[in-house]
Formats: sequence, structure tokens, C-alpha cells
Amino acid sequence: MAQASSAADVAAARGREAYQRMAWRDACEHLTAADRQDTLAAEDLDKLARAAYLIGRVDASGETWERAHHAFLDRGATAAAVRCAFWLAMTLVQRGEQARGGGWLARAQHILDDAALDCVEQGYLRIPMALRTLEGGDPETAYRSFVAITELADRFGDADLRALGRLGQGRSLVTQGQVAEGLARLDEAMVAVTTGEVSPVAAGIVYCTMVIVCRAIFDVQRMQEWTVVLSRWCARQQDLKPYRGQCLVHRSEIMQLRGEWPAAMEEVRQAREHLSDPPGDPVLGMALYQQGELLRLRGEFARAETCYRDASGCGHPTQPGMALLRLAQGRLDDAAAAIQRTLAEADGPVDRSRVLSAYVEIMLAAGERDDARSALDELDQIAAAFDTLYLRAMVEYARGCLLLADGDAGAAHAALRRASAAWYELKASYESARVRLQMVRVCRELGDHDTAEMELAAARQAFEQLGSAPGLEQVRELAERTVSAVPGGLTRREVEVLRLLATGATNREIAEDLVISEKTVARHVSNMFTKLGLSSRAAATAYAYEHDLV
Repeated sequence: MAQASSAADVAAARGREAYQRMAWRDACEHLTAADRQDTLAAEDLDKLARAAYLIGRVDASGETWERAHHAFLDRGATAAAVRCAFWLAMTLVQRGEQARGGGWLARAQHILDDAALDCVEQGYLRIPMALRTLEGGDPETAYRSFVAITELADRFGDADLRALGRLGQGRSLVTQGQVAEGLARLDEAMVAVTTGEVSPVAAGIVYCTMVIVCRAIFDVQRMQEWTVVLSRWCARQQDLKPYRGQCLVHRSEIMQLRGEWPAAMEEVRQAREHLSDPPGDPVLGMALYQQGELLRLRGEFARAETCYRDASGCGHPTQPGMALLRLAQGRLDDAAAAIQRTLAEADGPVDRSRVLSAYVEIMLAAGERDDARSALDELDQIAAAFDTLYLRAMVEYARGCLLLADGDAGAAHAALRRASAAWYELKASYESARVRLQMVRVCRELGDHDTAEMELAAARQAFEQLGSAPGLEQVRELAERTVSAVPGGLTRREVEVLRLLATGATNREIAEDLVISEKTVARHVSNMFTKLGLSSRAAATAYAYEHDLV
């Protein structure tokens, strides 16, 4: 008996040591071994529950926190028992088990009320009510509640509660429209995480909430910056898996934007695995949609469609991904019908902005420039209101595409340059490559074939690195297209102007027919005369007939 006790003591000591150096798997294994030989003390059970949670053993962590709770109660350590009940409840709620989680929170509150303790756990148990107030549409009251929670954390010197309180303040302020001040509170909470003041269990909650808030306001730069920082922080800890469900999906979106597609696919795979157990979590649809997006961009259209349909089965919208899939498949009518219906049903600037960019792309492909122009105007207004680099990049890219379709290659070039600079700053590889493809078309319109060739080569390299089959197909089509289809090196738009000029049309009539400005027509005529060495409209008309352009 003494020998078994000694072996348990050794294993427990090793577990505590591993826990201190954040070797979570080792801690879990040693403490589990000790527990098999001789029941662990309440403090060690709490450590085992935390270590199990941090390496993704959620069921085991819940069971162990419940044991720790009872062990602390048996010892009369009421506050510690309530703390275990709080973390158990939070993990249950994260898994979608609202009833069980709410039951444990109610139990913890009754225990604390009966004990009439003035302790920091009072602040922890106020968090769920403050969150319900915020989600119920009263951010001002929620903000005051989170301020009170933070003050309680300061009084007791509790770093975890302080970070969670500031996190709640930040969410409440952003919801009220005080975005800059709210983001400052989120940043403050994140700093506490990366400096090691906050426990890893609370750190995952802080980071994931920050990502969700920033995604809602399109602050992609902040999401990217903190993701990089926290990834380094995680790398220093053994087998750490602090992210759950929706957070994993949003991390996948960030990795996709940065061109880290294999990592993005792995992240969403983990999200699907986590959200499938227990079944029925509605966030699973979000993970399936994100997987569909990655597959669509890679050109795996059949698998992408399966993911979109499975996402729909979970109650998640399939647009604009499905419409863009139809566009990539050449089913333009289906794409246009789907995106038009989706935009008509979208409500609020956030939801509409996620559709408008795709709407512009599909309407331009369908030749509906006026519809594309109206959508671009709305997207521009939303971007001005949010004032984020991500939305500005979307707007400038859409503007460049529309200007190119209008025949104003010079203005299109300027807009695409602005889009390129913004996507480069965001380290958005795929979006940057798409800008380059449009630059190829613009530079060819402007007669700058050297730059067009360099842009095409850069786009090809980017799509190859990403593994984007549809992108490479567009590169191939552009490479095969004849740069100068007529004598004299005229661009496509200049040929259109020449054909109309040869019929006797005036500059105004040409402008009306091509839906461009008279000034643009005059520039095309001037460029055309220079390239062909002509000095009159009569000579240009003769040239057009001689070369079968009419």
C-alpha cells in the first residue's frame, strides 16, 4: 500500500512539474497515472481538468472538473468549488450543451449565495448574465456590468477575470458603435494573454472572441496580427489546442486570406471534428461552408458543392459561395439568379457587404454593368462607414473591373493599383493574383505589353504556389489570347471605337453606344490615329474597310 502511494506521489509530482512548464500532455498523462493509483487531491484534479481541456480531451476535462468541484466542497473550499463549476459550465456551453451548462452555473450561484462569501468568483458568475444582456440587445447595460466585473477582478488581483471583463467591455463598446475604444479594450485583453498573465484556458476565450468581433467589423489586419502573435505563444506549449468550433473556422478564413491553404484546410477539418461531437451544433454549417470555399478556389468543384449542400442541411447559407461556384462552372444564368435573390434577401451592412462583391463580379460577367455599378456604389458606402483596409481593397478591385468593362483602362489601372497595394498590405496572396490578372487585361488595353507579360508571369507563380486550378486556367487563357488581333496594335476597345467611327457615328454616339464618356472616346480616337499614323476620320474609315474591321 505504501509502495502504491509512493508511486502515486511520484507521478503526481511529475504531473505538477509538467503543468508548470506548460507541457500539457505530459501533465495529463502523469496526473492520470497518479489518479489511477490513488485519488488525486482537489488541486491536482483541477490541474488535470485544465490540462485535458487544453489538449482537446473535452469529455475527460468535464468529468474531472466535476470531481474537483465535489472534492473542494468536501473540504469546505467553497470558492474553489465554484471556480471549477464555472469552467465546467463554460466548456459545456461552448459545446452547445446550454441546459447542462446553465444548470452548473445555477448550482454554483446557489452555493455562493448560501456561503455569503465576498470572493472573486462572484465576478466570474456575473459574466454569463452580462453576456446574455449584450446578446439581448442592451450593450450599454452589459458594458456597465463588465466594468463592475473588471473592478472586482482588480480588487482581488485576478488576471483571468480582468481579461474577461475587458473583453466584455470591448464587445459592448463595439456593439454601441464606439469601435476604436472597444478595440483598444480587446487589444489590452490580448496583451495580457501574450505576456503570460492569463491562464491558457481563459486565453482561448479571449482570442476567439477577439477574432469574432473583428470579423464582424472587417478588421482583418487586427485578426491577422493577433493570430500570428498567439500562434507563436501556442507553439511554446505542448500539444496546446485552445481553439474551439467557430474560432477554428475563423482562423481558417484568416489562413485562407494569407495564402496558407493547407493550414486553412487542416484548421477547418479540426473544426468539423470538434463540432460533430455531440451532433447538432449549428456552427458545423459554418465549417462546411468554409471548407467548400477552399475547395472551390482550388478547383475541386464537385467536393465544394457537396460541402455547400451539407452546410445548407445544417441551416447555414450557401451564398455567395454557390453562386461563384456556378460562375466558375460556366453556369452564368444560375449564378446570376442566385446572387440576385441573395442580395435581395440580405439585411444589414455586414451581411450585404459579403454578397455585394460577388454580385459585381457576376453581373459584369453577365454584361449587366448598370446593376454592377449600383452594387459597387452601395459597397463603397459600406466601406466608408467601416473604414477598414479589407473593404477598401474589395471596393477598388470591383471598381477597377467595372472601369475596365466600361473601356476606361486608364482609370481601371489606377483603381487596380490601389487594390493591389491594399491586398499586398493584408498579405492576401489569392486576391493579389486576381488583381494581376485584371492588370494583364488593362495593360494590354493600354498597349503596355511588357508590363502585361510580367503581371501574367507573377499571377501564374502565385496560383501555382496556392494550388488554384481555376486561377491557372485563367492564366492559360490569357497567355493564349492574341495580344494584338489587328494590324497596328489596336486594343479591343479601340477596335470597337474604330468600327463605330467607320459607320459615321460621332464621338457622342459612340460614347452612348459603348456606355463610356465622350472624353474616353476622344482619347481612344487619338491613340488609334497615333498607332495607325492617320490624321482624319475619313482615313480611319478607309483603314477599317481595308482590314475587314467593319
